[in-house]
Amino acid sequence: MDQTRRQITKIAREAGKLTVRMMKETGIGSGEFDLIHAVRHSPGISQSEICQQLNMDKGAVARRVASLEAKGYLTRRKNPEDGRGQMLYATEAAEELKRSKTQIETVFYEWLLEELTEEERQTFNLLLHRLYARSKQERRVGFPHVIARLKETEGDA
Repeated sequence: MDQTRRQITKIAREAGKLTVRMMKETGIGSGEFDLIHAVRHSPGISQSEICQQLNMDKGAVARRVASLEAKGYLTRRKNPEDGRGQMLYATEAAEELKRSKTQIETVFYEWLLEELTEEERQTFNLLLHRLYARSKQERRVGFPHVIARLKETEGDA
C-alpha cells in the first residue's frame, strides 16, 4: 500500500494546473511548453529527435514548432553537417517564459508551506532532499530496483 497516497504527485499536479492557467495568459499551452523545455535542454535538437523524446507524431511537432517560431519562442537554423536538416534553438523569449513558470511554482510552494512551522519546513526539506537524491541516483543507473519491483508485481497480478 502506498503510504504517501501519492500526495507529492497530487501537489505537483495542482502546481501544474496553476502554471498552465497562468501560462495560457502568455498564449502557451502545456504541450508547447514541453516542446520549448526539450529545445532549451538540447539546443540544436531536430524535430525528429523531439518526436522521439516527447512521443509525438511528426505533424504535431511540425505544427507546434511553426506556432512557437511565429510566437518568437524558437528559431531554426540549417544543420551545417546536413544542409536539409534544421536545428532548433530557444530564444530569449523562451528563457523569459521559463523564468515565469519558475516564479509561478515558487509563489505556489511558498504559499503552501506557510502552514508549516519553521521546524516542520526544515524537516520536510531535509526529507524531500533525501528522497530526491535517492530517485535521481536510481534514474542514473536505469531504475533497476524499481523495475525489479514492477516485474514482481506483474507476477502477482
